[in-house]
This record gives sequence, C-alpha cells and structure tokens, in this order.
Amino acid sequence: MTQEGSRIVIKIGSSSLTSAHGEISRRKLERLVEQVVQLKDEGHEVLLVSSGAVAAGYRKLGCLDRPVSLPEKQAAASIGQGLLIEAYSELLLSHGYVGSQILITRSDFTDENRYMNARNTINVLLERGIIPIVNENDTVTVERLKFGDNDTLSAKVAGLVDADMLMILSDIDGLYNADPRKDPNAELLTRVDQITPEIENAAGEPGSSVGTGGMRSKIDAFKISMASGIEAFLGKANVKNILVDAVHGEAKGTYFTTDKNQVNLNKKKQWIAFNSGPEGELVIDNDTKTLITEKKESLLSSGIYSVNGRFKKNSVVRVLDLNRKELGLGVVNYSSKELKNILDDSNSKELNNIAVDIEHLVCHLELSIPTGV
Repeated sequence: MTQEGSRIVIKIGSSSLTSAHGEISRRKLERLVEQVVQLKDEGHEVLLVSSGAVAAGYRKLGCLDRPVSLPEKQAAASIGQGLLIEAYSELLLSHGYVGSQILITRSDFTDENRYMNARNTINVLLERGIIPIVNENDTVTVERLKFGDNDTLSAKVAGLVDADMLMILSDIDGLYNADPRKDPNAELLTRVDQITPEIENAAGEPGSSVGTGGMRSKIDAFKISMASGIEAFLGKANVKNILVDAVHGEAKGTYFTTDKNQVNLNKKKQWIAFNSGPEGELVIDNDTKTLITEKKESLLSSGIYSVNGRFKKNSVVRVLDLNRKELGLGVVNYSSKELKNILDDSNSKELNNIAVDIEHLVCHLELSIPTGV
C-alpha cells in the first residue's frame, strides 16, 4: 500500500484510451481522469505517461487504418497530440486541476544537462499541484532515437522524478507464468520481487494492434523501476477503479516489489545505466573484471586491454570483457587519445590512476538490469 502524499507515475496505453474506430474514447478518458482526480484528492502527486497521439490523429489525417510509414505516423501524431492534451485538460479543469503537456525525445535523456532540466521542470509542476502529461515527441523523433514504447519511457520518467510507484495499465490483467492467450492453465503472478529468466521467457508478444509495447517491453520497464527502488503495478485498464485500488494494494494484477536492502541506483547511476549514449568502449582483462564486478573496485588504467572509438573526458563508455561481453557502463576520466597514450607507455605513472570511478560505474551483472533500453 502506497503512503499518503506519494508520487505516482501512471502509464496508459493507446488501446486503453481509444475506441474501436481508433479515435479518443471520451468514456475511457473520463474514467481515467476520475481516478486521477481521486488520487489527487487523497493527497498524491500524479504524473501521466500517455500514449494515444497517433491513434487519436490518424483518422483526422484521412487514413482508414493506423499508418505504417514514419512520415504518416508523425503527421498523425501532430494532430493527435493536440486532441489528446485538449481532452485531458478539459476534463481535469472540470475537476479543478490543471494538466500540462511535456513532449520528450530520447536525446533529452541522453544529454545529462537536458535530463536534469526535465527533472527540475517536472518537479516544479508536481510540487505546485499540476498533473504533467508526458509523451514521446513522435512528430520529430526518428526511429533510431525512439524510446521504443511508452512502457520504457514511463519507467525512465519514474526514475527521473524519484517516484514512489509506477503503474502500467494495459489490456491484460497482470503478469502470468505463461501466455494466457495460448495456455489455459497460465497463472497470474500477484507479486514479483525479482525478474527471473523464467519470467522473461514467459513474456509474450504485443497483444494489441493499436499499441506498440508487449509484455517484453513491460518486463524491461519493471527492471528499470525495480533497479531504481520504485515499486510498480501492472493491471488491466478497463477494470473499475483499478488505479485507486492499486495504490491501496487491493487491485487484481501484479505488484513488483523492491528490496530496500539491495543496492538501488542513485540519480547519477540511473542516468548512466538507462539514459546515457555510450561513445566508446574499454575492453578490460579478466583480473580487472573480477575487481569491478565482484570486489566493487574502481577501474584503473592498467586494467584496460584496449580502447575503441573516439571520446572525450567525462564521456560514458561501454566496459567489455575479453570476449566482448558488455559488463556495464561508466563515465571515463580520460579521453580516448589520453588513454591510448597511457597504455602505449609501460612506464606511465598514470597506469595506476582511476580510469572509471566505481561511483560512476554501473555493472549489469551486479544489478541484473537491461541494456540498450
């Protein structure tokens, strides 16, 4: 059960907001807003990560079916974003609350200064009682720079604002130990404290022609939230009072819990792990691999086997073992040119200097977090 005055991030998918014809369903939107208002009346801070721009706009663009090409998707989003925020704002204002629109691209997260600016802006809005409504800026985002889906975006936003709880609403009523559409004996997992390989293997493919994210993307989102120390919930959007009941711990669905005794990522490490754009690679030897993954020691220049790519000091780089398996990400204290010069000089005094401080190094093996999301 979430404490009074908690900060809650709610992700709502396209299929949960639109009608069978692909347009915004006023009835669905009203039900959602009524629950958001109830949470606000209870004293919680609420942030929405809302899909639906493309689904809301493509018919107004003159398309009979959801667009496939990127230009048509972006054109539909440019119409739908306005329709979506207008509908949200009108309904929230009727209850005495103000909504705000925040459109984000992946580059807003990969740049640390823009990441912190986004954090500061959203914090001001939440502290003043505003309900931020976040979506990826589909009108300008190119495919290679997309978050992939709003499941991933919602988890990253939850980490950005230090949320107490992440709720993802979908067209399925939780996480099962098998695909319930194929296996009639599949059982609902009501509580998950660790994402195991078995859970990942049971994750199915997308279940809706309107949305883009399937169970696999939700699993990745919950990995991010759990590694950030944020509890989460997955449930079915069309269930009456699902949001309010979930906050009170009474809803049907899956609750993802966190262990406060485990290592949780601080703000800097969250940015490194989930949002930074690595600019190069450091290949390290086996002894150094043991030191950083098991003994939690900083990476010294002497432990680097090779340097790949061109990068400046304070860039984020991938750390690989000799088999080129990615071990983690870290902020490097030298440029690629400086590191290569150090390695070329066996008598360099800087060989024993720290190349990547353990405080700025995130090991995937230690935290079991997803890469590339």
